Amino acid sequence: MFQVRIHGRGGQGVVTAAELLSVAAFLSFGSERTGSPVVSFCRIDDKEIRLREPILEPDGLIVQDPTLFKAIDVFQGLRPDGYLLVNTNKSFDELRLTDVVAKLPKGHARVSAATELALKHIGRPLPNVALLGAFAALTGIVHLHSVITAIRQAFSGKLGEANVAAATAAYNATADASAAA
Repeated sequence: MFQVRIHGRGGQGVVTAAELLSVAAFLSFGSERTGSPVVSFCRIDDKEIRLREPILEPDGLIVQDPTLFKAIDVFQGLRPDGYLLVNTNKSFDELRLTDVVAKLPKGHARVSAATELALKHIGRPLPNVALLGAFAALTGIVHLHSVITAIRQAFSGKLGEANVAAATAAYNATADASAAA
């Protein structure tokens, strides 16, 4: 089982990201308060999942708001072979996370300017869907086409296609960064 914990703030679509990731994972395998720290969970497996408790030792960690690093220990329980994806246009050095990243396998940590991509494609600073595209490229645990299908099931028309464009752009940027590393 691959477990993902997503951190952000209320209003950034943290819960929506987990729900969309769940749908994308399913396709690949066959109550928030604005401004408050929010955490959501997604479990991915090829068999029925009955667990409902919080994820204490995630395989993947998506951080939608890097200001949370000062507020809570978002890295708590992250597995030594885990994946880290942070929504920022800063480097891990600038974020002072080089020690955290050094503990992970090479290529398991990336940044994504997801908010910028969301503003460009959607017109709003909602990084959740772009981060799902980046997560697909980083981990390979879900396929981009499954993320796109999940997005189109959740959002219709122009909004859906704008979200597809943001997720695809984040996927490509992350894949390019991984190839260059």
